[in-house]
Amino acid sequence: MSAIPLDDGRMILPGNRWDLVENSPDRPLVSVVIPYYNQQRQLNLVLKALTAQTYPANRMEVVVADDGSAQTPDVGEWTSKLSVTVVSQEDKGFRAAAARNLGASSSTGSILCFLDADTVPTPDYIRQAVRLPAVAPDTIVVGRRKHADLAQVTADSVVSWLSDNAHTEQTHQHEPHWLVDGYDRTLNLLTPGWDGYKYMLSAVMTCSRTLFEDIGGFDESFVQYGGEDWELANRAFMMGAVFAHEPAAVAWHDGPDWAERSVSDRAAEKNAEALALVPLLTDPAARASGLRYLIPDVAVLVSTDGHTAPSLLLTVSSVLRGVDAAVWLTGLDADNLLRELGIHDSRVRLGEPDAAVLSRCRFVVEVTGRVVFSADSIARLTAEVAPGAAGQVNVEFGSGSTALVTMWSSRALHRSRRWSEEVGLTTRELIEMLFGVRHVESDDVGIVVAEDDPSLSW
Repeated sequence: MSAIPLDDGRMILPGNRWDLVENSPDRPLVSVVIPYYNQQRQLNLVLKALTAQTYPANRMEVVVADDGSAQTPDVGEWTSKLSVTVVSQEDKGFRAAAARNLGASSSTGSILCFLDADTVPTPDYIRQAVRLPAVAPDTIVVGRRKHADLAQVTADSVVSWLSDNAHTEQTHQHEPHWLVDGYDRTLNLLTPGWDGYKYMLSAVMTCSRTLFEDIGGFDESFVQYGGEDWELANRAFMMGAVFAHEPAAVAWHDGPDWAERSVSDRAAEKNAEALALVPLLTDPAARASGLRYLIPDVAVLVSTDGHTAPSLLLTVSSVLRGVDAAVWLTGLDADNLLRELGIHDSRVRLGEPDAAVLSRCRFVVEVTGRVVFSADSIARLTAEVAPGAAGQVNVEFGSGSTALVTMWSSRALHRSRRWSEEVGLTTRELIEMLFGVRHVESDDVGIVVAEDDPSLSW
């Protein structure tokens, strides 16, 4: 598959193929968004490092988003060297997600570069972090985060400190092993799988404004440390983002990785993070308990046209059997049929999935006809549209059948929908070009059509 060129020199990438991007001479305006809370000394290091960037200063703006500090950050020393502004929100506890959104909405650049106030970029950081999203706007780039004790480093000495440590930038020294292993396993996220979101860190994250706004920014319901970057990254991937790790975009975090910090009740903090994430992340690894949540992994739209209550019961129950799924009944008689079924199951709903579901579920299925799924039908279909596979799979029932089953990966639907109008192609045409479409025989995935009503007696 090939990238689709846009009129302005940018491109739409197929799959997760960020390796198709070539360097662009363009230098888009970059907004560096820095969430901040009572970190003046560390912020000074970051701002000083930003004055030493190889990226043109006149193509960069800095927005410090203050999360209600006791004293507003002082950036007066830097305004003659940087375009830097401060925006603030009320102190209502830890609200880094809301602060990042505030900073992004107060900025003007076409590229958003998120840097934490305790994370100091090396001189080439911005140039390297911007390279991919400047050309491929669906790309989210995560840089290389290293760790050091910068307590004795001052704004006057930070540039020389970065120079003295430049020899470690492209090594794995001072880098968390879990990140090294993740990037190695996924070829710098070229093959991210379903769990690539775990390696996307908001402290060193860069993306286009168009993508950030389309996915809805950070989820501001996160009001405790941790989790908001995983949620954003996972939602972005479901909505068609391309993941990339740029090891040449190096930044130094002041202090150890969370795993090495002194935490009073580590298990309690991780449990709180997990409980906040699990309702929103459909990753099966996160939902190992087997419990069901409002947002399912698989959103299934079942047309009730041509169904009786008994046949609909058979179709719906077969879809939900052993699967993290929810069914939305559509059609003129859907309401009456649901009432006739008499069921009380929160997984069976009327209408269509809302944006909260469609932006987070991994798969969308449309079903027409008296279709009956076997216990592993859904699993067989999802394997056809996993990352690196197709974006759509059609089930073939043979000539004469009116039954239809189509499954999409959410990411294929969203990316194709995002660009459909601009390139003058339908969503389904773009899915074919960017992800591919597969066809499987109904027998091969254990799906049959029940011509007659089932017998419900016992």
